[in-house]
Formats: sequence, structure tokens, C-alpha cells
Amino acid sequence: MRSARLLQLMLRLQGSRGVVAEQLAGEFGVSVRTIYRDVASLSAAGVPIWTESGPGGGIRLLDGWQSKLSGMTDDETSALMLLGVPSIAADLGRTDSAEAAAAKLLSTMPPSLQKGARLWQDRILVDVPGWFGGSDDIAALPTLASAVLDSRRLRFTYRDKERTVDPLGLVIKAGVWYLVAHLGSRTLSFRVGRITGPVVCDDVAVRPVDFDLAAWWAASMAEFDRSLLRFDCRIRLSPNGWRRLPDVVGVEASRVTPGPPDDAGWMDVELRLESSDVALSQLIGLGADVEVLEPLSLRGAVFEVAQQMVRRHQRRGR
Repeated sequence: MRSARLLQLMLRLQGSRGVVAEQLAGEFGVSVRTIYRDVASLSAAGVPIWTESGPGGGIRLLDGWQSKLSGMTDDETSALMLLGVPSIAADLGRTDSAEAAAAKLLSTMPPSLQKGARLWQDRILVDVPGWFGGSDDIAALPTLASAVLDSRRLRFTYRDKERTVDPLGLVIKAGVWYLVAHLGSRTLSFRVGRITGPVVCDDVAVRPVDFDLAAWWAASMAEFDRSLLRFDCRIRLSPNGWRRLPDVVGVEASRVTPGPPDDAGWMDVELRLESSDVALSQLIGLGADVEVLEPLSLRGAVFEVAQQMVRRHQRRGR
């Protein structure tokens, strides 16, 4: 809370000719003594701030000095409004804080920037929850968030087992929340909806200095996708089929090197997909741009689907 107030105070004084401590105390809802302590902290941090007594005096910044934050462009300040995704703030139990932060940020902007920021707020909506997934019980989420942000160990029950972990971060994917944490020597993800009885411990959590949450999550998702690929097949693809392959079977499954193209540009490709049924449903999406070579069971299944489509369309045409 204090760090946020120091930032607000600095932005409040920027461009001002001086504001008395009593006025600032009223604006920020703190005592005059607290304002003077904040001024001392900013000064110690290198912000050129001082107090000037007498008529026309008050607390002020060096003329012409600006923080890097206030040097943002119209597009940059407007884009900040996208950070306050209402559904995420509500999940974390931070709705009031998010709304207050947005209001305070807007109040520090020049009128020309406020107009653009409000426009983004009114016209850009980030709809996080997935369309087709169910909703988890995330009653534990605010407690988990507190442990993550305060760097405290967590104790909870997960799949009928009690765990004590060092929390590293929270991730929301398609409307589902996950806790990323160290358990022993492993880094794991826990679905928040399956966590019960979370307790924030007094012990400080151990967090590797070089841990990158976004990079770890991307690598974890890629590894999970690869672990599902267990069915081998060989196909021929037209140039158009090769271009469309990642959209049909997924990026991980399509990370293969095709054979040399023939005179018409068709090439042999060896794939590893999830299962025979999944392979059938995916490959028929390529239509006339694919021919299944092996296994023969998959080739026969594709042939049968193609025959059914032909018969159905012939009946419709009569």
C-alpha cells in the first residue's frame, strides 16, 4: 500500500507548483506526519523533492523533472486499462483495489490522455473464461494469491493428499486457474479448483532467482501436448495440406520434416497423433489434400468416411 501511495504522491506533485502537506494528507487519507515521511522516502530514493515554507510554498518537485511513468504516450496509457480485467480481479478478491487503482491512474493523467484511456475501458473487453469449459470452485484463490504475492509457503489438500509447497505464481488458461509451485525438487502445476483447505504458513517461500513463470508454463504446456502423441501414421500431403497441417493437428504434432515433394508437390509425412480415432477426426479435415498411407486400419477408416459422405451427398442431389 505504501509503495502505491509514494507513486501516487510523485505523480500528484509532477507539474504542480507546490502543495501543502495538509492538503495532501486530506487527499490521500493519511496524517500530515505520514506525508512528511513519504517525502523523506522519495528524497532518499533520488526524487528531487523538497518542502518550501512561506506563502506560495509547500511540497514540490524540481521544475521540469518528470518520472519515466508520466512520459508514456497516449497509446501506452490507454493500453494500461487492459490490465484491469474485471473477471480476474474478482477471482483474486481484488475488485475494489483494481477499480481504485484504475481511478487513481486516470486521475494522474492529463485530460488529453484520460479521454483515450476511458475510450479503451468502454470499448475493449477481455473475456477470459472459456466458452466450453465448466467453472471451477475457486474459493481458495484469494488465499493462494496472498501466499504468492507475500512469498509465503502454502499448505493444502490436493487429491486427498496434504501438500506443503513454495508458491511461484498463478496462471489462468481458458478460464481455469492453476497454481505453479515447488514441491520438493519438482516444479508442478495444481488446478486451483481441486485445492482445499489452503493455509498460508509463516515460513518464507523459496523462489529461484532466475525462475520465469511465462517460460516455464509455455514449456510445460508443450511437454504435456507431446506426451499425448502416441499414435504413429504416415500420410501424403499436397502443398496446401502441408500449409494447413498445424491448424488441423496442432503445432506440436506438426513439428516434423516432410519427405521430398514429387512433381505435383505432394510429399510424404510421418506423424505422431493422439490415437486412431483422433487421427481420423483430424485428418479428414484436410479433405482432398491428404492421403493416408499407413496404418491400413486408418486408411480404411478414412475411406469409409469418404464413402459415407459421397453416398449422403448423392442422395441429396437426386
